[in-house]
Amino acid sequence: MTTHTVHFSYLHRPLLRGLLALCSLFAAPAWSAEHVVRMLNAGTDGSMVFEPAFVHAQVGDTLRFEPTSTGHFVRSLAVPDGAKPWLSEEDQPFVVTLAHQGLYFYNCPPHLMMGMVGLIQVGEAVNHAAATAVMKSTQGRIYSHGARVDSLLALVK
Repeated sequence: MTTHTVHFSYLHRPLLRGLLALCSLFAAPAWSAEHVVRMLNAGTDGSMVFEPAFVHAQVGDTLRFEPTSTGHFVRSLAVPDGAKPWLSEEDQPFVVTLAHQGLYFYNCPPHLMMGMVGLIQVGEAVNHAAATAVMKSTQGRIYSHGARVDSLLALVK
């Protein structure tokens, strides 16, 4: 029985690396996840909520906001360095690609005073201090359900 050994010359290695890099570009979307957050007038945590209010995601995941009740939209209040802040349109689904590691704090602007806030942790909470400062300053403008801010911060790992 004869066996053959294949040797890659130095000329073939860059080609192989390029081919592997190209394949990984097409495979990456299969590794990302989509998280869905519903915007509700009433949910398991009371009135005017995002459900779930806390999402733990990975870099590359997407988050889809679904307005299941009318009169809601979403605005980011704190995002990691390099991430682009967002503002959706009222009563429209909205998708955010989570391209940066850190904490994303957001609210429904017309219902902030009712505590309609949420938090996304993508990987490590690299901007924990900055996001906490924004969350605590926002908490002073919440007239009901202000404890939601503390509950969200308690979930950060």
